[in-house]
Amino acid sequence: MSEPLSLIVGLGNPGEKYDQTRHNAGFWFVDEVLRRHGGSLRAESRFSGEVGRTSIDGQDIWLLKPTTFMNRSGQSVAALAAFYKIPLQRILVAHDEIDLSVGDARFKFSGGHGGHNGLRDIFSHLGRDFWRARIGVGHPGHRDQVIDYVLGRPGKDEAERIARAIDVAVDTLPPLAAGLGERAMQALHSR
Repeated sequence: MSEPLSLIVGLGNPGEKYDQTRHNAGFWFVDEVLRRHGGSLRAESRFSGEVGRTSIDGQDIWLLKPTTFMNRSGQSVAALAAFYKIPLQRILVAHDEIDLSVGDARFKFSGGHGGHNGLRDIFSHLGRDFWRARIGVGHPGHRDQVIDYVLGRPGKDEAERIARAIDVAVDTLPPLAAGLGERAMQALHSR
């Protein structure tokens, strides 16, 4: 059994220019958690992010959307985790994942960053042993196209499939929030 969650972080880039881009799938995940479980976010300069709280089946959880750019996400996560004394293994980071098909989502504990700059920066500040909600956005086909691809907007059909994947991941979040990581993974991965 894993430990209950204390913090859910959504990765993305701040500002209207990036709002609807694939790289902001982590922000969309946090937005869906708020929509389902209540709460709101407010700007907190000491954490370089938008911060709020929600409750998932009685488990109080902090929510964070860093307002730094993606490659500086770690400073925001580290500041909040240090202030509230949140252990790394009680953190879930939601992010876009080019190694998963559009419309796929997976929970994972620990592992590499796969070239994701937001994860890379969190590793440099905190380490790698935290939960991830990997939201599939697909791959452009060649590594030289990745930056433009993730900073691009998905088409209507693709956006709907990403939204459905986030819905399913948030559906299966309660066991993970309660510390039942294996159960949450089985529920999400069998969908």
